Amino acid sequence: MKHPVTLMINGMAHAVEVESRALLVQVLRDDLNLTGTHVGCDTSQCGACTVLLDGRAVKSCTLFAVQAEGHAITTIEGFGTPEQLHPLQTAFWEKHGLQCGFCTPGMILCAADLLSRNPDPSEAEIRHAIEGNLCRCTGYQNIVTAIQSAAAAMRAKAETAFAATPAKPAGQPAGAGV
Repeated sequence: MKHPVTLMINGMAHAVEVESRALLVQVLRDDLNLTGTHVGCDTSQCGACTVLLDGRAVKSCTLFAVQAEGHAITTIEGFGTPEQLHPLQTAFWEKHGLQCGFCTPGMILCAADLLSRNPDPSEAEIRHAIEGNLCRCTGYQNIVTAIQSAAAAMRAKAETAFAATPAKPAGQPAGAGV
């Protein structure tokens, strides 16, 4: 028996009918053609299926699609654009944090979760954050370096944006002049 659900994925609502037991990864790939979310192990060990659920990294092979209704889901397809890559995508490219690319979407989304909570993580904190994501190619050092580089770029961008914000004149109440 199928159930209608509406999934908010990458900022867009998707109405689909799914079986109660359909995993989110299956619906993303098979029903919605969002194939950047990979199926690696089917046992939640590899992290290739990682997506963001309300901004937190989750393994989509451990979540039923019906459980994701009412939550904001971000897949790698909704992360940056071909014209404007996210700093994590740029750093993975520039710092050679990928080889075959199979683990890369899950690694990037896992790193995005980390950096949203900790904009300046140590190497140990990065390694701890990605320990649920397996990579068979890189040996992890370039992945860690890429995440450190992206974190620095994101901090610099935030500092530039903060510095560009005009100061309020002294004595002007908050919200005045808006």
